Amino acid sequence: MKKKLYKNLTFQVLTAIVIGVLVGLIWPNIGKEMKPIGDTFINAVKMVIAPIIFLTIVLGIAKMGDMKKVGKVGGKAFIYFEVVTTLALVIGLIVVNVLKPGAGLDFSKLEKGDVSQYTEQGAQGINWLEFFTHIVPSNMVDAFAKGDILQVLFFSILFGTALAALGEKGRPITEFLDRLSLVFFKIIGYVMKAAPIGAFAAMAYTIGFFGLSSLVPLAKLMFSVYTTMFLFIFIVLNLICKMNGISLWNYLKFIKEEILIVLGTSSSESVLPRMMDKMERYGASKSVVGLVIPTGYSFNLDGTSIYLSMAVVFLAQVFGVDLSIGQQITIILVLMLTSKGAAGVTGSGFIVLASTLSALQVIPLEGLALLLGVDRFMSEGRAIVNLIGNGIATLVVAKSVGEFDETKSKQAFSDMVALNKANRTAAVNPEA
Repeated sequence: MKKKLYKNLTFQVLTAIVIGVLVGLIWPNIGKEMKPIGDTFINAVKMVIAPIIFLTIVLGIAKMGDMKKVGKVGGKAFIYFEVVTTLALVIGLIVVNVLKPGAGLDFSKLEKGDVSQYTEQGAQGINWLEFFTHIVPSNMVDAFAKGDILQVLFFSILFGTALAALGEKGRPITEFLDRLSLVFFKIIGYVMKAAPIGAFAAMAYTIGFFGLSSLVPLAKLMFSVYTTMFLFIFIVLNLICKMNGISLWNYLKFIKEEILIVLGTSSSESVLPRMMDKMERYGASKSVVGLVIPTGYSFNLDGTSIYLSMAVVFLAQVFGVDLSIGQQITIILVLMLTSKGAAGVTGSGFIVLASTLSALQVIPLEGLALLLGVDRFMSEGRAIVNLIGNGIATLVVAKSVGEFDETKSKQAFSDMVALNKANRTAAVNPEA
């Protein structure tokens, strides 16, 4: 079935991003005014994230039935998360030590931002007791109202476990929730029609507010971070895919629309519901998708891990602090904990950095002010790597527990190829 090019979401989002960049460059004041539009789109997506996570997890557990299998999926997912995020931390440290993006920079002459709100909280460190008690919501409705993914995740697992334990008595509830999930995915379908507008607004604001000139002093840091993320995807994640019989290239082509939306909005949450749907269509079972994707959004942040390890060593280089091998190993150990402890916290990247610098006690906390100017331009990369990594984690875990449908995967790829062919035809002959 032929489809006109301008109706293709990939084309729409890519065009919107380009126009957003041009507006931000040519009319920066207008670009700055676009922020509410971009925020509104993100809010519209967040509006349905909590219900979709709840329904997907509950239905996944209820339909799986076997609690041992649920525990097996969760256990394998957490082991995978820890191993891969640790690899991300290590590769980040290796590249930043080789390229030395902070060497030769004069802290006193560089533009800085105000990070007092982060350094004050980071200096206190991560309160682990508070973190673990926070996972259990005191009010179920409040957890959904605030969109707290960890709390919604906890309640959903309990609800799904209880529903599965009811057996036949719980079947009417399961069938109702199954139909209700179709409604929410229909809503997200309507919301995603506005994705090009959201991507345009977010990009116009970013370029208009921060300006490309702010990138020049720290261009080497940005180059280092993006190079590391590229290497991580096409070496580390590619090896993981090959070991599990997954084609990385086919997978990336399958989620190209989601990658572009994240590029435009700088938020991996903007496509969370779509990724859950895409991973099911790609062959992973609903139960595995429901458990791995939402959990991964808090505990499997590969892109964030790369950025955090590189940022710490970058600041050490700026201040002329020569970190020993032991201190760099300490950085990995600290970040393995703190990067999870700040999951779901606003400004978590800076809070984790501040906590890590406080733990090391060799790098001044005020160094974080250097990163504010370029952080927004690196957030797209972090979000894209997080997105790609969570999708691969879902497929790997699904295959490892026998919850992957090869037939669905082949059909999904076949449908994608047919659609791409139709799009190419539309590009050559727009009137077709």
